Amino acid sequence: MTSATLAVGLAAVVPAAESGSGFEPPSLADFFPDAFLLAGTPFAINRIMMVRLIMTGVLVLFFGIGAARARVVPGRFQNVCEMLIDFARVNIAEEIIGKRRAQPYVPIITTIFLGVLFLNISGVIPGLNIAATSVIGMPIIFAVVAYIAFFYAGIKNHGVGGFLRSSVLPSGVPKVLWILIIPIEFLSNLIMRPVTLTIRLLANMVSGHFLLALCYAATSALFFTAAGALKGLGVVTFGVALAFVLFEVFVASLQAYIFALLTAVYIESSINTH
Repeated sequence: MTSATLAVGLAAVVPAAESGSGFEPPSLADFFPDAFLLAGTPFAINRIMMVRLIMTGVLVLFFGIGAARARVVPGRFQNVCEMLIDFARVNIAEEIIGKRRAQPYVPIITTIFLGVLFLNISGVIPGLNIAATSVIGMPIIFAVVAYIAFFYAGIKNHGVGGFLRSSVLPSGVPKVLWILIIPIEFLSNLIMRPVTLTIRLLANMVSGHFLLALCYAATSALFFTAAGALKGLGVVTFGVALAFVLFEVFVASLQAYIFALLTAVYIESSINTH
């Protein structure tokens, strides 16, 4: 996949180089392309939205095929599907929340993990070359889902009053410190959690796109417009681009794991009040 990704990335910047414009670095405009379908309506489709739809379809198709081909003795494809699901269930949900208490929340944690993973990985897929989570809309949606699960778990186990009290007022705090602790805990537990989930995912995907696009643009400029020995530096930037493709796959997977892990941690904290 890495070679094909590099080829497509180079193809995207070669026209600019051939037109004589030379090195053209990536910009924020990459994340706000013009709509090519239903422009001017709330349902406008641009490149980012198209990538989201494609990767959502790939996710559904991937596990749909796995379910349709399910056998008592699993094959390789079924093993991959089960490995991903079991990782989210065992290594995230049950590990953090506990095997018995985690069961109601396994579907949502698994959905968050797989959704973030597939939408992140589009950044290194040839022809797409941008993470579907690199614009703030999708990170916000995932964060809101995690936030709702956090509230649901707390209210279900402790009621509205008990959940809110435990969220803003840790047990054992002297009354004289309440005026200081309550605002801090309120901001930390009830306001900042979805914000930090959103920013963490968004920032990692945006920076990853900039690094990859910068390597593609530099390689193209050196190969096609540089003079003399400078063309040799294109080999260096090409190698760096290859390394960043592999690194971006790692980051995409890691961010999916962290997002699902923190969701499980927040749910666990709302169940087991302090």
